[in-house]
Parts: sequence; structure tokens; C-alpha cells
Amino acid sequence: MNAPARINPFLSGNYAPVRSEDDFADLPVTGQIPRELAGRLYRTGPNPQFDPRDENYHWFAGDGMLHAFHIEGGKVSYRNRWVRTPKWELEHEAGQSMFGTFGNPMTSDPSVIGKDSGVANTNILHHAGKLLALEEGHQPFEVDPRTLGSKGYLGYAGDAHRFTAHPKIDPETGEMLFFGYMVGENFFEKGVAYGVVDKAGKVTRLDRFDAPFTSMIHDFMVTNRHILIPVLPLTGSLERAMKGEPPFAWEPEMGAQVGVLARDQSIDKMRWFKTDPNYVFHVMNTWEEGSKIIADVMEYPSAPLFPNVDGTPGERSAAILRRWTFDLAGNSDVIKRETLDDMSGEFPRIDDRRAGLTYRHGWFAARSEREFNTHFDAIAHFDTKTGKRVTYTFDQGDVTSEPVFVERGAGAAEGDGWILAVVYRGNENRSDLIVLDAQDIAKGPIATAKLPRRVPFGFHGNWAPVAGA
Repeated sequence: MNAPARINPFLSGNYAPVRSEDDFADLPVTGQIPRELAGRLYRTGPNPQFDPRDENYHWFAGDGMLHAFHIEGGKVSYRNRWVRTPKWELEHEAGQSMFGTFGNPMTSDPSVIGKDSGVANTNILHHAGKLLALEEGHQPFEVDPRTLGSKGYLGYAGDAHRFTAHPKIDPETGEMLFFGYMVGENFFEKGVAYGVVDKAGKVTRLDRFDAPFTSMIHDFMVTNRHILIPVLPLTGSLERAMKGEPPFAWEPEMGAQVGVLARDQSIDKMRWFKTDPNYVFHVMNTWEEGSKIIADVMEYPSAPLFPNVDGTPGERSAAILRRWTFDLAGNSDVIKRETLDDMSGEFPRIDDRRAGLTYRHGWFAARSEREFNTHFDAIAHFDTKTGKRVTYTFDQGDVTSEPVFVERGAGAAEGDGWILAVVYRGNENRSDLIVLDAQDIAKGPIATAKLPRRVPFGFHGNWAPVAGA
């Protein structure tokens, strides 16, 4: 008897790609879009142009597709476009997938070995008048902020070639700080790059150093005076990849370390702190209090979505909001870790005007306590001053994206504004854009713009006001 065909979970349901590029004008709106809300919400995520070559295709490896919601005058329109990277163009011309997952040479067509495999699928960010589509294996890819038309790579990372999907913009200087991992002549090397782009788009610093080991470093931490690079035991190995074993895998015996460096110091001054094995995809915020650096992060006990070194499935784990403290004046190099909130969640966001500074308000996509709940079906607001968490839970079957904060105006108090999110309506197999009052999440959407089809699950998004878009 033939075994049933295996269905890759990252190619089904709302993970499945949409294969059309569309423009929807004047979406139906229930409630009222605030008149002060004028700009574009950009979102991105994996959306393979063709069926992947690999049976074990990973969600993180799909071609980037951008989704833009233009909001102005109480009205909302929508546009989506693929990011036409060199990989996308090669495969489009061939009419089929040519690259293996993560560019794996063992599963790529021989004709594309050594060619650019960038997918620009993880984040979308506006800086220095440019809209950047980002993923952590390649340089930033510029797109037109209005049409979403592809413009090409920007060489911010120089010959390091790798640029994080999570650069940090300093709200005081306008600088964009970035890093890149696995930098070197070959893949899976332990080199790390650190750089700075000024508010005009000029690279003013680019350094390299070696991490303790090769790790998938998805996010990092920045204050107004320091950077912190986490090297956690989701390891990368070319040797494993060439043997058909997991290229990235959970390897807790490697431990966990965080490098701390003053922004005005040379790279050789980096100091390493350590802690027990854990994994962090995303940081809420980081700031300083005297000689201490404090970081609020979404911490997992082990890396989700990745196997163990021996190829066995990793343990299912969920992230919760935890606080890490680094005492620069102390005699210990151990990171103090404590729990702030026990609700499972991800994709933490703040009022970005407080990035790297003390802050009060944070939001994240959360899981309610519904039975068999594996998706984010709630949005949470956490008040760091009171320790109180308030949530809004969507209807059964609905799944929310990362919540993005938009301030009411330049002079508004921290947290005074709105939360925007894209919600997949599972029972209708389509998506909505919702607007929430950031200070009153519990009352639910004050406005909803309805799409005629779904937006596949993705990663990150950001807002740009009309004047900057």
C-alpha cells in the first residue's frame, strides 16, 4: 500500500503562497479610520513564486512578497508585489524553482550554484528616504515606496555582504545600526559584521569580529550607548548541510553568550556575558539604568521550528516576555533573567520613538488559552510601569500578524496612537486590516478594512507616514 503523500505544513493553509499581484482600491471599511492616520503600512513574508524543489522546504526560505496598505482620508487601498531579487528573476525566466532551500547547493539546479539566492522576505523598513526589503543572508534590497517596484541591492554591508532583517534606528540621531552573521569566504562561518548608516544613508562604520560559534542571530539589542549581539545555540553547520543533515539545528551544549560593546569603542573592546541555553527571535526594547543594561525579550526555552542536531524534531516551545540584565560594573559575566509576563507570544513592538531608551508601553501577538491553540489569536498590551497586561482576543479561527504602533502625532505622549495588524479570518479564508486604540486594546478594532482574499502568514511590517513614503 502506498503511503499518503506528505503535505508540507509551510505550503498549506494560510502559509500557502498567493500567486497573483493585485491592486484593490477603496477597501470596504467598518467603523471609522482615524483622520490623523495617513501613510502606508508595509508588510512582508515568504511567498514562493514556484513550488519548492526541496521536500523539506522551510517557511523562512520563500520568495519575499510585499503587501502595502495605503491609508489616507479615512480610506484604505491595497497592493502586493513580489520582490524581484536576482533569484526571483532567474526562476521567473526558467518558469520553475531553481534554488534549494536557503540556497542549499545539494538541492539547487547546477546552473545556479554560486549565484545570488536572496529572498528579501523578512522585514520592510523605511530609512533615509529609501524603502528596504530585508532578510539576514543578503544586502538590503530597495523597492519603490509607492509602486513596490524592485530597484536592487544597496551595498551597506560592503564585502561582508550580510545585513540583518532587524536593523535599529536611533530615534535621537536617525542612525540605522545593523549587523550580519555567517560573514566570511564560505557559508556558515562564525564571522559577524557590525555597521552604522547615518540618517542621510551613508555608511559611517563597518567592523568585523568572530562569534564564539556559528549561530543564527536573528535580532540584536541596541541602547543609546551600546550594542549587544546574542550568540545562542541555534547553530549552523556546512558539514551537516553537505551530509544532508540539518544546516541549522538546536545544539544546547554550545551554551548562550551575548557580546556587549559601547557604540563609541573599537570592536576589540567587546565583552561577553553568558547564560543558560535559550533562544530569542525578537527583542522588545533595550535601555540603560546607570551601569546596567536591561533588555526585554521574547524568550524560548529552545529554538522553535528547527530540528535537533541529529535531525529529530525539536521540542515544541513558546516564548514569553523576559527581562535580561547586564551589570557592566559588576564582577560577574552572568546575565540575570526574570519573567515579566507568562502569556505566550511573539513579534514584540514598542513606540519606536523610545527605541534604545527607557519605555513604558509594549505590544505583542499572543496566544489565548484556547485548547489546541497554535497560532496567535490575540494582541496584548504590556505596561512595564504597572506590570499589567491587557489583551484583545479574536474570534475562533482568526490569526493576527505582528502589531505595529503608529503615534497620533509627533508631539503625542509615548503610546498615544494606534495599533495596526493584518488578521487572517480562518473561517472565511481571507484577511482584514484592523486598527486598534493602542491604549484600549481590550475594546477591539475601531476600524476594519476588508480584503477580498487572504494575506499569507508573514513576519514583519512597518509604518511610513505619507510625507516619508
